[in-house]
Amino acid sequence: MTELTDISALLLSRIRDVADYPEPGVMFKDITPLLADPAAFTALTDALAQVAERTNATKVVGLEARGFILGAPVAVRAGLGFIPVRKAGKLPGATLSQAYDLEYGSAEIEVHAEDLAADDRVLIVDDVLATGGTAEASLKLIRSAGAEVAGIAVLMELGFLGGRARLEPTLDGAPLEALLKV
Repeated sequence: MTELTDISALLLSRIRDVADYPEPGVMFKDITPLLADPAAFTALTDALAQVAERTNATKVVGLEARGFILGAPVAVRAGLGFIPVRKAGKLPGATLSQAYDLEYGSAEIEVHAEDLAADDRVLIVDDVLATGGTAEASLKLIRSAGAEVAGIAVLMELGFLGGRARLEPTLDGAPLEALLKV
């Protein structure tokens, strides 16, 4: 437990609070100082790669856009393939898509149809779990491709926004691991 506490303290020390961004009343959690610190970024990558190994993942999916920054090095560290899940219209060729609701409106994410197969166990990686809308859509998208969800791993869970509760029915027993909970 000491190791996790040490990593948590390191990661937390490199996350900057930005008041009133992107709108008044919001306290934004800026991870760019963490990414700029090689020791912190390496510790984060190693911790998320351990989740990939524990869940027996065969591929890592990163959610646009910060999930790309975190997921790609995790995939490399764990010796797995990396697959980007992008906003609609950003991927060339045949895609699978999943629409989902936002607080004000809706959005859609896509993945290349040929990137996932029935024998894949996919770990979804992102920076923050907030309300869970994008993560829930990615779970459905991966399953619609015929792959299995090995789990979700995030740097930080904003517990007060209820994302975990929203995801639990859709997780279907797959683990949701957050390195930090605020």
